[in-house]
Amino acid sequence: MNLRIRNSRARELARQLAAKRKISMTRAVIEALESELKRESARAPLAERLAAIAANLRRKQARVVGS
Repeated sequence: MNLRIRNSRARELARQLAAKRKISMTRAVIEALESELKRESARAPLAERLAAIAANLRRKQARVVGS
């Protein structure tokens, strides 16, 4: 099965990754997509990330006020 990428930028990025890894463009695209899906799945939801930032800021503010 041939990979047909019509977008010139996407095609060039796939070509560059394939060349660096010495693999086919199809394999490069599959690996890149798998990597991104894994990264996305491991990422905490926005609400959790914002809650952690807010908690961190509250702790810092409490230290400054308590000094």
